Amino acid sequence: MATGEEIRLARLFDGSGNAVVVAVDHGLYNGPQPGFNDLPGITARLRQADAILLSPGMARHVADSFKRRGAPAMIVRLNWGTQYASQWNYHESRSVPIISAAEAVALGADVVLVGMSIKTGSEAVDAENVEIVARAVAESRRAGVPIVGEVYPAGHEELPPEARQEQIAVGCRVVAELGVDLVKTFFTGERFAEIVASTPVPILALGSRKLPRERDALELAAAAMAAGARGVVFGRNLIQARSPERFLDALGEVVKNGAKAADAAALYGID
Repeated sequence: MATGEEIRLARLFDGSGNAVVVAVDHGLYNGPQPGFNDLPGITARLRQADAILLSPGMARHVADSFKRRGAPAMIVRLNWGTQYASQWNYHESRSVPIISAAEAVALGADVVLVGMSIKTGSEAVDAENVEIVARAVAESRRAGVPIVGEVYPAGHEELPPEARQEQIAVGCRVVAELGVDLVKTFFTGERFAEIVASTPVPILALGSRKLPRERDALELAAAAMAAGARGVVFGRNLIQARSPERFLDALGEVVKNGAKAADAAALYGID
């Protein structure tokens, strides 16, 4: 790994710890969402996160949250895919680049992220999606910035558990083989440790859909960490919490300090 990538990746993990990442890029796919409409306000409130994932066009709107020593790392998304626009029930999972790694660095990015869906039902679409990841990895190397590969199975919410496990396991290994430095993907349950063991780069577990209770989200984070994840990426479960700041603190206890979900919930008054 090049020196610039090493330095930026070490900052994300604070040397050797685990990372809590806040995702606020939902508007890129889903439009206005409760809690996500005032991004400057919410990012300012969550400055204790290790990193904030955002869309390229929002970097200038939330820049003040990153203009200080000890600010979160900025993670900028590089591509757009139809699989994320769940409100329109797209099925092809086509992906297109929206910004280069170098352009993301010019916006202030410390890390970049590229999403990938495979087994879409079309060999041509799968190949195109893999090519986009490969190009993004090459661009990130030239720019000296770490890159996260997001593995997002096509139609993941409708997949039975075994198929979901298989697709995520294969996808994580594919993006690692393509050269990403980190993987972001769904927690699959009791067999998630198998995915961690077969993926030669650190994995961050994402929170996915809004869970019924905030404590459920803490339980998910605790289970992912116990399975070997190096951190989490939470969006709706954090931003739409009753107190995002308190939930972030509780999440940090679980992810970074190894606290049990129940103990962290009790400490910060989470339901």
